[in-house]
Amino acid sequence: MTDNKKFEVIIIGGSYAGLSAAIALGRSLRKVLIIDSGMPCNRQTPHSHNFITHDGARPAEIAQKAKADVLKYDTVSFIEDLAIAAKKSEDGFIIHTQSGKEFSAKKLIIATGIKDTMPDIKGFAECWGISVIHCPYCHGYEFRNKNTGIFANGARAFHLASLVNNLTSQLSILTNSKADFNEEQIAALQKHDIEIIETSIAEIKHDHGTINHVIFSDGSKKSFDALYAALPFTQHSDIPLSLGCEFTEQGYIKLNAFQETNIPGVFACGDNSNMMRSLANAVYSGNFTGAMVNAKLVEENF
Repeated sequence: MTDNKKFEVIIIGGSYAGLSAAIALGRSLRKVLIIDSGMPCNRQTPHSHNFITHDGARPAEIAQKAKADVLKYDTVSFIEDLAIAAKKSEDGFIIHTQSGKEFSAKKLIIATGIKDTMPDIKGFAECWGISVIHCPYCHGYEFRNKNTGIFANGARAFHLASLVNNLTSQLSILTNSKADFNEEQIAALQKHDIEIIETSIAEIKHDHGTINHVIFSDGSKKSFDALYAALPFTQHSDIPLSLGCEFTEQGYIKLNAFQETNIPGVFACGDNSNMMRSLANAVYSGNFTGAMVNAKLVEENF
């Protein structure tokens, strides 16, 4: 908790990207406030992979260690709260939180991540991040040589299939509707014995998030160990939109080469602005953003 109200930088979102930005700024003696609601998108995921020094650790443990590292720097403060509104001020930005607090800063870093849109399939959300997974690099090795499905259609399904095919020969694509592949794609899928199932999914049977089998709308079922899913998403926070930030066609916050949005003084990092959705990339983008914000403050004040 902090009694201070004015900061050089406010970071909205205190997961991997936000904490990484904070440590870069703290080491430059910048007065920083991190506001975090404590609801990371990977909170159901039991283990994190593909991040050296922490391979196989629980995501919450990595975040806890990161937070402890960051808060060793005296100029960095952290509050658990939800930032619900932001507005421009004469010398920066004013942030309002759900608990009724108000803070101001010269610069703003948005590290709020994205929110996956779950399909209306019983059992799907309960398996998300456990056995219904999004990334072969993050989870694929643990499900190597296992009976695997891909819940997607068209180009996204084909791309995922090409990646996952290297990890298992037991692979099916569940399009949940009429398949949308061209002749060349169908030929490639057939070449690798990848089954296409168009019947819609009624339910995922699971044991505490671990898939047992998929039940289809016609009553048939098929066993799976893992199911990759390419889901649509929305921004986790409405603040970028309210400030006037521009977005890409895919829905990510649009940034320049220095991690700054089209709104001067507003920066972003992590999943909300980058399709490379991994812990390692979040840490990298946060660290780079912290350095860019410090460079901007130096440029304005030196």
